[in-house]
Amino acid sequence: MKYLIIGGVAGGATTAARLRRNDENAEIIMFERGEFISYANCGLPYYLGGTISDRENLFVQTPEKFYQTLRIETRTKSEVTSINRQEKTITVKETDSGKEYQETYDKLVLSPGAMAIRPPIPGIDSEGIFTLRNVPDTDLIKNFMNQYKPKRAVIVGAGFIGLEMAENLHSQGIFVTIVEMADQVMNILDYEMAAEVHQHLKTKNVEFYLNDGVASFEKEDSLLKVKLNSGRTLQTDMVILSIGVRPENQLAKDAGLSIGQTNGIV
Repeated sequence: MKYLIIGGVAGGATTAARLRRNDENAEIIMFERGEFISYANCGLPYYLGGTISDRENLFVQTPEKFYQTLRIETRTKSEVTSINRQEKTITVKETDSGKEYQETYDKLVLSPGAMAIRPPIPGIDSEGIFTLRNVPDTDLIKNFMNQYKPKRAVIVGAGFIGLEMAENLHSQGIFVTIVEMADQVMNILDYEMAAEVHQHLKTKNVEFYLNDGVASFEKEDSLLKVKLNSGRTLQTDMVILSIGVRPENQLAKDAGLSIGQTNGIV
């Protein structure tokens, strides 16, 4: 049996390991568009904050270790561009060389993950505005912090990543302002619980604006101006966008697979 897995971070790597445990003789190949596999997304804010001091501790597996321990072949920097369900083949593009080739399969697993949402807000592509979804994002933020030594940061969105980034930037001595469109942080919490978080933020001198969103960003010399829907303008050195993710489903759509109401692959 030959298994191909598209996506090599959390779901893909876990599936590959489980398939090997279930079938010692199977051929298993995992394709990852990026450079890294099987890393701890939840640890990225804590690497930026210094709680995790060694970048290598973010990685659960490497391609070499994956092959040595489980005989799972990993092809990084390899983007699957199409699926032929009738012929049971995929088309793969090597991102470094541009070379394309086909690979056959008996069973195909899709675990493409999700991408960070970047809404069409004026100025959103200005320098100093980041999302945090993967290791390259983390490296960009880390390099920016090391180079420019920011004193202020605006975090747009107050979910898990937003609050974790607030905690870790605050621990680095950065004055943090959170902007959230809802009437509370962490909307998965009951309001009474969220109110406790609000009070904790106040005691830590973390500024936050609720029931408000970003209307535009403007770069002015080394500063970023963040204009809110309320008319308030915040001045900052950097911005972290933490307003959710959307599923990477285009490959599945093109292959004729069903997409659910929340845009996930069915």
